[in-house]
Amino acid sequence: MKEIIFVRHAKSSWDYDVSDRERPLKKRGINDSHLVSNYFKQINFAPDIIFSSPAKRARKTCKIFLENLDFPISNMKIEEDIYDFGGNQLVNFIKSLDNDLQKIMIFGHNHALTSIANTFGTKYIDNVPTAGLVKLSFDIDNWKDLKKGVTTITIFPRDLK
Repeated sequence: MKEIIFVRHAKSSWDYDVSDRERPLKKRGINDSHLVSNYFKQINFAPDIIFSSPAKRARKTCKIFLENLDFPISNMKIEEDIYDFGGNQLVNFIKSLDNDLQKIMIFGHNHALTSIANTFGTKYIDNVPTAGLVKLSFDIDNWKDLKKGVTTITIFPRDLK
């Protein structure tokens, strides 16, 4: 059994003249990250490793989750392949993971996360919102055999307000 938690980066700001990778979170994004991560803490999911896109908004969302979930920052790795908006690059990254990893957490971007959640999960999601979390479980032993799994959890900020 393999499990993945996908978290879309929180709401970012377009108010700064910076590259896409350097866009910071808005106050709402910070608040929503705390809201979802504190709710998720009740699930008691302990990932073997946490991956984040190199984009500032994804890294900051990830750090908020790490702090609230008491996960060590040493378990987090920045991965270029997660800076993906279509999904193919991210799926290939997942399929290349070490099979010793059973539970992973990925902080990334849309449209990739919505596409993957709908392709590999059992619950149709129109759009994974910013700071939204989706957990998928797979009846596989090897990541390279990634196939349709089961959507077991969705946590979206709007559902907690």
